[in-house]
Amino acid sequence: MAIKPKLSDVPRIRGALKLYKVSAYITGTLLLLLVLEMILKYTGIHREIYLGSPQGFLALVPWNPADLRLQTSGLNLSTGILIAHGWLYVFYLFMDFRLWSLMRWPFRRFIEIALGGVVPFLSFIVEHFIAKRARTELSELEATVPAATKAGVAHQ
Repeated sequence: MAIKPKLSDVPRIRGALKLYKVSAYITGTLLLLLVLEMILKYTGIHREIYLGSPQGFLALVPWNPADLRLQTSGLNLSTGILIAHGWLYVFYLFMDFRLWSLMRWPFRRFIEIALGGVVPFLSFIVEHFIAKRARTELSELEATVPAATKAGVAHQ
């Protein structure tokens, strides 16, 4: 028998679902930027993305791992993307945990959602199916409540 979420948690679940969806899109976008940055840096291109460097407002600056003294002035967006994705993935995990715990899903689902933030494009796909599942389960939960109870709760 599956454990259902508490009816009293429905408003908190709706809020958690919204924050989860936002965090999934942000994490997914930053992961795609991180993949682009890694391609630019570690393939034969050997470039980093800089903002406000002597080469231009937004420039691909040569990167040489053997001689890091060649750093240019400006803001290294490559490092910024890496750091931002890392911290926002932690936020994504918090939102995953919050939604998972309120929905009372099995632990396997928590892991599935967590993997969405580490595989490119997967966060967008996982978000779609998880949000759909959560909305469906919430609708089913609300449908089980007698109409008289709903009216009594609405007047309080």
